[in-house]
Amino acid sequence: MHANSNSAAAAKPQLVSRARSLYATRRPWSLLLDVSSLSLPYSYAEATSRIRHNLNYFRVNYALIALIILFCGLVYHPLSMIVFLVVFLAWLWLYLCREDPVIALGRVVDDRVVLVALAVVTVVALALTHVGFNVLVALIVALVVCAAHAALRGTEDLFLDESDAAEGGLLSVVR
Repeated sequence: MHANSNSAAAAKPQLVSRARSLYATRRPWSLLLDVSSLSLPYSYAEATSRIRHNLNYFRVNYALIALIILFCGLVYHPLSMIVFLVVFLAWLWLYLCREDPVIALGRVVDDRVVLVALAVVTVVALALTHVGFNVLVALIVALVVCAAHAALRGTEDLFLDESDAAEGGLLSVVR
């Protein structure tokens, strides 16, 4: 019993640390929702550049927005809501709150792979609870909302550090 209480005590600081990590990796909501930074892009190329930059910069915020939209689409489906909450905990543990990289079969798994895997697991788990149409509509709404914001949000005041820029493919490998 003493070992269980030690592991429970160790888990609490780890959870607090992960929550702080989540808070640190997401961008301020005031920056995301700054109306003065919204403008129409001049061209398709600028729109895609903005989308790429903003999706990388605000990725945690956009993931939270998508999860909230998906949650709202399941309000009248209690079993799906329970499944969603379990999957949401997986999102928190594997993508939003972790500090160390995910390691599978002795290899480090890239964040984008974790993101895609969690998205697929979310859709499959909820589709198995027979709310496929609700999930599809909620995901389409989330995609449209996030993509529209990313295209309209100017990137002039958003600065990535070197590691974020390299992850987003913004740095050249040629020096």
